[in-house]
Amino acid sequence: MQFSLTEIAEKLAEVARDAGKLVMELYDSGAFATAEKADESPVTTADIKASEFIVASLKKAFPNIPVLSEESRHEKLSTRAGWSSYFLIDPIDGTQEFIARSGDFAVNIAYIEERQPSIGVIYWPPGETLYSAIREQGAYKHALGQKQAISVRKLNDPQHDPLILAISRRQPRHKVMARVQTERDIQPLPTGSCSLKACFIAEGKADCFLRLGPTGEWDTAASQVIVTEAGGSLLNENFEPITYNETESLLNPNFYVLGDPEVDWQAVFIAHPPNFR
Repeated sequence: MQFSLTEIAEKLAEVARDAGKLVMELYDSGAFATAEKADESPVTTADIKASEFIVASLKKAFPNIPVLSEESRHEKLSTRAGWSSYFLIDPIDGTQEFIARSGDFAVNIAYIEERQPSIGVIYWPPGETLYSAIREQGAYKHALGQKQAISVRKLNDPQHDPLILAISRRQPRHKVMARVQTERDIQPLPTGSCSLKACFIAEGKADCFLRLGPTGEWDTAASQVIVTEAGGSLLNENFEPITYNETESLLNPNFYVLGDPEVDWQAVFIAHPPNFR
């Protein structure tokens, strides 16, 4: 059975919201345990339960489409290379924020076609807010029972106006700021998960975001289509597009999320930074 992108997007939104309810029940009750993965990043039983719920829901709705979650078994590239399309999931983006009880975490689900995301949904459970986008159909925010189109912030003077830089509470600020080479005013906006920073840029609350350090393809896929459809871009640190499912590793390079396309972003950030001790 063939499904339209609209039909798939509607189901992804439903599953993301339902997974968000499950996550919030565990978050509010504190009924979750925390462990450390092999890469020393944290994982909780809430991540696992949300992943199991999303994977089962998508396999039931779309039995012929593969599903890849951060917290599930990862097929080798020899198998994944045969996937023309698949779902890519981060059940809780911002696990450290979940553990710290900051409220800045999200459920991410993307639909990938031919190594690029076609659909992205990001659900912020504490705020009951969903961000969604379908390729070439715009980006939207669903909150308080309303759906509204969103777009990146357009600056009056793209080359001189101050820039709002979304920045992680969990990353050393000096390393990010050392990548800034412009003399224009940079206003840091501390916040949580990668995907929520991207959504801030997509809806015009921030202008840019630089992520340094390890992330997986599940961290960027949903964000990429939402930001792109909102008029921005998500690029690697050399200002090149990110692709998906092309290597054995599912790790991402360092990347930027950028707003107003009229800004000369290569004049704002250093592509190749100095070494840090």
